[in-house]
Amino acid sequence: MEIEFKYFEEFKKVIDAAENIPKEDLLFTYNGVIYPTSTCDVDTFKTIETFEAREEDLMLVAYPKCALFELYHINQKKLFIFQKLKVEPSPRFLGSHLKYDNIPQSFFDKKVKMLVVFRNPKDTAVSLFQFYNNNPALPTYNSWDEFFPDFMAGKVCLGTYFDHAVACNKHLDDDTILLTIFEDMKEDLEGTIKKISEFYGISITEEQLKKIAEQGTFKSMKENSGKTHGDYGKIVFRKGEVGDWKNYFSEAQSQEMDAKFDECLAGTKLGEKLKYNVYCKW
Repeated sequence: MEIEFKYFEEFKKVIDAAENIPKEDLLFTYNGVIYPTSTCDVDTFKTIETFEAREEDLMLVAYPKCALFELYHINQKKLFIFQKLKVEPSPRFLGSHLKYDNIPQSFFDKKVKMLVVFRNPKDTAVSLFQFYNNNPALPTYNSWDEFFPDFMAGKVCLGTYFDHAVACNKHLDDDTILLTIFEDMKEDLEGTIKKISEFYGISITEEQLKKIAEQGTFKSMKENSGKTHGDYGKIVFRKGEVGDWKNYFSEAQSQEMDAKFDECLAGTKLGEKLKYNVYCKW
């Protein structure tokens, strides 16, 4: 689609421009949450607050580095995207890393169907750590041990994983939400795609289902990332593995996150879906 190509053309310009931004200016804080200066600013958030949703919109909501695939983001600095979206025919496919409570009110008023994607927090942390160090629009960390406390304290872009998780968990029984787990997509991508298509009311044949699943594997997307994402593909697609956290976490760090998970998500619907004991224990 034309908007997709223009999006990545513009994002390349943003990435290139970020290389000239002083390290101390790469991030800024808005309403207590950290955002990248190169893709967000105060005017962007004011625009987001008045963004008009449509009942036919299809939405993806995910904490950074939780989703297996990328869609358009409604929190980008380049306002041409907003202008394009205003005239784009329905259904529009939208995506956001915003905390659930910060999504524009019109999306809730119009009862927009939202696909909520989460990944186990330990692999999410490692993936975000690598994203920071591979992305010129973000500061680099000298080590994992330097990054980990910032991740736990929410001193990273878009805030804490657990704040996002707690906010979303409160709404998982809404009929406008479908919760999807990254690890489930890895285990049964066809089954997950079928659930998503049914949720969005999109009819697909078995042949289409298999083709989408084949093209939607992490391996396939990484191999084609040069065509779909340009140079940005090297930043977005790294390993896409489950359990890579074991190569980074110390025992003390693992126990710290275990305690945080118990505090925030133990006994909740999201906590159960994440299968923490399966994916986040030694």
